[in-house]
Amino acid sequence: TDSRSTTGSYIANRVTDKLTPIHDCIFCCHSGSAADTQAVADGIIYQLGFLSIELNEPLLVHTAASLFKEIWGQVYSVPIGSMMVQQSFATGGSGNSYIYGCVSATYREDITKEECLQFTANTLTLDMELDGSSGGVIQLAAIEESGMEWQVLLGDQIPKFTNATLPSL
Repeated sequence: TDSRSTTGSYIANRVTDKLTPIHDCIFCCHSGSAADTQAVADGIIYQLGFLSIELNEPLLVHTAASLFKEIWGQVYSVPIGSMMVQQSFATGGSGNSYIYGCVSATYREDITKEECLQFTANTLTLDMELDGSSGGVIQLAAIEESGMEWQVLLGDQIPKFTNATLPSL
């Protein structure tokens, strides 16, 4: 994710964490109203905590996505209308319309973790260049069964390119 939070045209926070752990190896990526998405995530965290104790077994991503749908390893997109869609990738936020075509045209299923992290960094760089509400640092997370690998790219580490030097995503 990028890290910029805005209130209208005002940049409220340049380094916002938009990735929230909601259960073991299940994360929620925020976009839209920060207060609303955080409140929804907090409610899901609470419900999943009880459910995991009751079932005494690892919870599925689908279970968490279903709870998000009720209120609002796999990728599920749960937009405002509460439709739950399993996808290979998902984009969201204010810069979504700028990058969706690029991501859709260049995403591959057989991508390695390192290629995926670079692909994501390149895509977020494009987003941050084109969308005035996106920006700050780039926060990358590789989520696997063994846990999450977290990486933050600061200004000098963010990919730099122009239209003449666009990477092959």
